[in-house]
This record gives sequence, structure tokens and C-alpha cells, in this order.
Amino acid sequence: MSETISELKPGVTLEEERTLFRFYCPDATSVECIIFDYYREKDEEGTSWPMEKGEEGEWYCEIPEDLEGKWYGYRSTFPDGHPSKNSPYYGAVFADPYSRHVTVRNRYQQDARSYIFREEFDWEGIGHCFPDDPRDLIIYETHLKDLTAHSSSRTRSLSSYKKFIEKEQKGGLPYLKKLGVNAVEFLPLQKFSPQEPPFGEKTPEGFHNTWNVYATNYWGYMTSFFFAPESSYASDISNNFSGKTAAAVHEFKQMVKELHRNGMTVIMDVVYNHTSLFDKNPLPHLLESVALRRDKHGNLLNRSGTGNEFKSEHPWSRQLIIDSLLHWIEEYKIDGFRFDLAALLDRDTWDAIKNSIHEKYPKAVLIAEPWGGYYSPKAFSDHGWASWNDRIRNTIKGSEPMHDRGYIFSEWQNETSLARLQNVFKGTLLSDDGGLFHTSEHSVNYLESHDGYTLGDFIRIGLNPEVQDESVKDNDTRTKLNQEEMKLSKFAALCLFVSQGVLMIHAGQEFARSKIIAPSLHPDPDRGKMDHNSYQKDNETNWINFESIRLNKSLYHYYRGLIEIRKNSPGLRRSESHAITFMHHDNPLIISFYIEGNDSGDLNDYYVVLNGTMDQLTRCQLPHGTWEVIVNHQLATCQGFNIVSDTVTIEPKSGMLLRKLRH
Repeated sequence: MSETISELKPGVTLEEERTLFRFYCPDATSVECIIFDYYREKDEEGTSWPMEKGEEGEWYCEIPEDLEGKWYGYRSTFPDGHPSKNSPYYGAVFADPYSRHVTVRNRYQQDARSYIFREEFDWEGIGHCFPDDPRDLIIYETHLKDLTAHSSSRTRSLSSYKKFIEKEQKGGLPYLKKLGVNAVEFLPLQKFSPQEPPFGEKTPEGFHNTWNVYATNYWGYMTSFFFAPESSYASDISNNFSGKTAAAVHEFKQMVKELHRNGMTVIMDVVYNHTSLFDKNPLPHLLESVALRRDKHGNLLNRSGTGNEFKSEHPWSRQLIIDSLLHWIEEYKIDGFRFDLAALLDRDTWDAIKNSIHEKYPKAVLIAEPWGGYYSPKAFSDHGWASWNDRIRNTIKGSEPMHDRGYIFSEWQNETSLARLQNVFKGTLLSDDGGLFHTSEHSVNYLESHDGYTLGDFIRIGLNPEVQDESVKDNDTRTKLNQEEMKLSKFAALCLFVSQGVLMIHAGQEFARSKIIAPSLHPDPDRGKMDHNSYQKDNETNWINFESIRLNKSLYHYYRGLIEIRKNSPGLRRSESHAITFMHHDNPLIISFYIEGNDSGDLNDYYVVLNGTMDQLTRCQLPHGTWEVIVNHQLATCQGFNIVSDTVTIEPKSGMLLRKLRH
């Protein structure tokens, strides 16, 4: 080879008259590169090419042919006593961990093979949508399919990527535009196995699924290949296979391009803390010594709850993560990432990720889920990262709907005090009580995510615990809010939208959707009940029914109004602590604060009044001047709908947002 192994990039390099391969497998005694002309129809054995081992554990191979349109994989042997020899898949062909695309069988083993292709994509000059300030983001967290899979979305394509950007539909991108959000955060889209082993059966490999009657991994938090897109969302899926062409690559890019064309920041949820469990994934089966952590007794670490914690501190594993992230930024123009259970990554890797990405793309969004083994929002902030702020979530709504309710229920969540409640509106800053972050730029404020009950269901249970065990026929039966539930839903939304920092809502939060376990062929004993962990349900439990919006139309329009207000009011999202002044009230459940908008570049000042009491109608003294009402317990509109001065009266469990042009 004219190139040395160190100059050759990992994976496959395709040239006009030759194809080059580089594969890291330091413990192997031999490695073959197997080339396939077809995927599973013919040529099952493939053509074997021996690979040569370099000095650093790299194996390489040069084949004097342009292999575009073919598939490849690696077969490795290991010395006696090596853990890989105990793998149920020992001796099988494994796809490349650096695969840019894989073709798989639609079953739990996947039998993935790496596809060799050239991708020429016309971005039409459309670049990234990095935010100038992360606090300008209003993030909509969603599963890709949730916004298009229900018949009410009225989409036509078979591809979820294509569906999302169809123009004549109720869901997908048109829905996000109408709602007004400016960022979408997708649950995992890196290649995972959508299927788990059959329920109740012991497989030939020794897997015994006793936990998942659906045998489905819908959310995708079990990554197999970090560089490849999920192929089951593309148009070339069939009953038996997915990814037989590079359609997923092209359609994913097309989706991102259209989102960017419409000014939408695109964030991907990524899972680097562990890998997939049951499929022929090369990391746990060929690279265990560099990819998986063990404790001092030699047992695989399991702080992720999956039994195969990723060894991010190993130089090769760390570089794999960084290479993968840069691949998604550069090849797919992804604008940022949310890192699942990010505390399971070692701190040197936190810094390596941030430095490597921000050196090239200083405005790329990096968000940690700051737990997994230990609680670490402050540590991430110390390292310059943003992270999910569960403190505002727990303070405002509570951590548990029956036993640990929060402010909107006129209660104090067990960790909350008045000073801590005030601080969450300032960005949960370390300079004040209960603080987590050095700056509000690091605080990703949310009340609902894919995990746990929806905010709507949390409120339903919090007001009437008996509904938790009731079974209903469909989502609509539960979704319609009564008067008290509607009041609390709007109150919670207002509290969230007047808090400094980055803002996130989850799909359906804007109309208080209820996650009711849908009828199916699977023997789920909780059918008809509320679901707080719907990771395994590819059905109407998760899919958004857009007809349900009419049931809580008032709340939907309230969210639309709050979104418009926040986008046009930098003082509500990026004011510093010194610009926010809290007023004293005899009742600590009554909160009011003045926001001076000058430093944030806002032409207005704001006054927020929140009445968290259960039944106390409150008259509140206003700062000097004439104020425009833009939000009350019923309406939220950027246009304003009333003028007040001196005092206002606030109903219990509700609030008001006032605006005044600064002279």
C-alpha cells in the first residue's frame, strides 16, 4: 500500500481502482475481510481477503477493485481464553464499527453487513442552523415516527424521513412550523436494532426475554452502529430487510436540509454510554477489551441498566465517539446533540468532545443528560456543557404525582424552598440557593420528556390519583382536560416559559396528550392504562393523534402564544441574574418578579406574577407605569389584550405576564 496504516482512515476508503479497509481489533490473532456481491439472496460465503496487522492493533487490506455497491464484513479469531470466544456469535461475520451504512435483516440479530457506496448529495447551499445563543432555542423533543405514523397526520410516503417533510400533512415539519418552535430534538436515529428477542422464549444464543412482551425497541436507546442512520425509517424497507440501498443516508439528509431551509435547528439524541445487547454488534463481541468496562472483580459494569457500559476512557473508544459526532455534523449537517446518560462517559471524554467539536463548530449544541451512576449537572457546567435541568421540572410540577408534588399543586416538592423556587426562574444558578449552573446557557428547562408520565398525565394523576389505575378505551377518553386540569396545565406552561435558559417541550405537551397503552396483539396486562415508559410500543400509545388537539384547543393555542412571545422577548430567556428582581409577599406561594430587558437587548421590561395558592384570590401591587397584559390564566398572545396599572388580581393556580416598553 502507498499509504501507511496511520494515514488510512478507519472503515472503508473507496477509490477508482481499489478499495481500502482499516479495522481496529487488537486482540485478534487473524482477521478476514469478507466481500459480498449480494446481501443474503446469493453468494452467502462471500470472498475472503486476509488482512495484515499493524503495530497498533490495526488490521488493513487493499483490494484492487472499485467495490461500490457491494457489502463487506470482518471475521476474526482470538486466542484461547479470550472473552470473545465465549460470544454466542463467535466465528460470525461482523459489520464494521465505522460503517457509514449497514444492511440488516429485520430481526433481533440484525446480521448487519457494511454497505460500500458513494453519496453525492446536493445541499443547495443550505448550511447548518446553529443558534447564536442556545437560549434562543425552543426545542421540540420527539420520536421521528411519532409525528407522522398516525393516520391523522395524512402522510403518503412509506419512509419516515420523507414523511416528516411532506408539505401537505398535519404532522411533521408543517406541524412544527405552525406551532412555532425553532428546534427539533429527535430520539436516537443512529442504527439500532428495532427488535428484541421473542418474548417468553429462550433463543439459541441463550437470550431469554422476560421483560418486553412487545419484543420491540421503539425509542432506539440501544445503538449498534454510531456512523450509520437507522434504516427502518427509509423507503427501501421490506418485510425481511432494511437498508439494501443507501436510501436512508439520502433521505435523512433531505429531511435535515428541509428542516434547515425552514430555519429549524436539528439536534440528535445520541447514546454512547452503552451499546446494543442482542445483535451482532462488533463492539461487545469483537472489541470487548476496549469497548466495555469491567469492575475490579472482572464483571461487566451495569450502571446504565444494560449490562454493557461503554469504555469511553479508552483512547480508541473515545476517538470513535468524536469521529462519529463529527461525521454527523459534517455529513448530515446536524446542529447539536443530546447525550443519553452522559455522566457514564468519563470527564476527559466530556472535554475531548467539547474541544473537538467547538474548535470547528463553536455554536454546535451540546446537551448532557447529567446522570447515570451519579448526579452531575454542576460538573457538566464546570466543563462548559449545558444539561437537562430536572430541578425546575421537580420544583414546578414535582417528582412524583401522588407523593411529591410541586408548586403548581400548591405544594413544596421535598427539596424546594422559596429561594430555590425563585432561583429556577433565574436559570438555577450556582450563585443562589439550589443552583446547578454557572450560567443560564447551561440550563435546559423542561417539564416533560420521553421519560416518565406526560405532563398532562402527571397533572391528571396529581389531581385525582385514582385515574392511574383506571383503564380506558382510547386516548381521547383521557385526553380531554377538565377545568382544573386545564388551569394547572396553563399555569405549568407559563412557569416554564418565563424561566431563563434553554427551553424544551416534548411532543404532545402542547395539548396535554395522554399516553394510554393502545390495544395490540401483545398480552399487555396494563392495556388502557397510562404509560410512563413507552419505549417498546410502536403503536398509537406513542403516535400523535392530531385530531386530539381539538379536545384541548385552548391549551394548544396557549402554547403557540407562549412560543411566539418567548421568541420575540430576549428578556424572558437570556437575562442575567442582576436584571431580575423578586418582590416580597406574605405568602411564599405567591411569586412576582421584574425583568429589566436592557442587557438582553430587549426593548421591553417584564413583570411576572404567579399565584401558586390553592384557593386564594390575590391582589398584587405593580411597579410604576402602564403595563400591557400578554398572558393571563386563559390567553397568551404577543399582541397583548389589556392595559393595567397600580394593581392586578390573580386567580389561584395561575399567573400573568406583563410587558412595558422601556423609554
